Amino acid sequence: MIALKKWFKKTKETTGGNGLYASLEELIAMRRYVPYLRSVNQLKTFSKQAGDIKSAFKGRGMELEEIRSYTFGDDVRDIDWRVTARKDTPYTKLYAEEKDREIYVWLDLSAPMRFGTRRELKSVAAAKLAALLGWMALENKDRFGCVIFDGAESLVFKPNNSRAQLMAVLKKIAEMSQAVLEDKKNLRPQYVRSFQQLERTVKNQATVFILSDFNGFDDALQRQLASLAKKTRLYLFDIFDVLEEVAPRAGEYLAEYGGKRLVFDSGAKVYRQDYQNYFAEKRQKLKNFCRRFGCQLSEIRTDTEFAKKIKI
Repeated sequence: MIALKKWFKKTKETTGGNGLYASLEELIAMRRYVPYLRSVNQLKTFSKQAGDIKSAFKGRGMELEEIRSYTFGDDVRDIDWRVTARKDTPYTKLYAEEKDREIYVWLDLSAPMRFGTRRELKSVAAAKLAALLGWMALENKDRFGCVIFDGAESLVFKPNNSRAQLMAVLKKIAEMSQAVLEDKKNLRPQYVRSFQQLERTVKNQATVFILSDFNGFDDALQRQLASLAKKTRLYLFDIFDVLEEVAPRAGEYLAEYGGKRLVFDSGAKVYRQDYQNYFAEKRQKLKNFCRRFGCQLSEIRTDTEFAKKIKI
């Protein structure tokens, strides 16, 4: 135990949390992925189940600003063919960008998120993704707000478009990401109450990202998220560990739950099938919800380099 405490103290002094928590340096470093996202994302939906919904971050707006001569690099899809035919030279349309939009991130740091078998805990992956969304919002001049949920209480940062605000959010995420590891209470997360608070806070047509493993995706939570989806543009990020998707290798394992210990054999065919079905059913339930209420769903596995691959 003494050795473990010394090791944990040593990790706190380093720039990274070794996958156990998200350090401030790691969250700040997520800014480096913004250029990748701006270049590879075509600002389209990232889920086939999502329906035809606008991207979270703006590209061109819908309001026509002016028509001018076509120059190299302009999008050929914006060429005004009527004016081009009349002038006998290419002309293109310019659209005014949407500005000052409200972006919210709901970050889940509750007990079920403090789990991971490879690379990092689910809570760490979620914290990094929250930071990346914050940097994207700042880059796009959108107002960024955040709700940090630890399972019992919700800390709310109202939207603001400033680097100082974003740094304050990242600092608090880093502090809470580390603090929750020492919380030995395994209370059932109060998801519904937190989302009710979020719904009262956000404005109509705001963009909301939910970063969670949706461990408690029951009927009550679905109703609350459905209510939120009617008011906002809702994006769900399902964060999971590979061990939740794929059963462990065949063998006997010792597990503890609710103070009780048991030994189970993962080699049984019926066990492996039930194990995979449990995860598949949760995933399908999320997809059905997104299809029904016009949300967008993306899946993040903690042992993958997600920052360069996601589309937002």
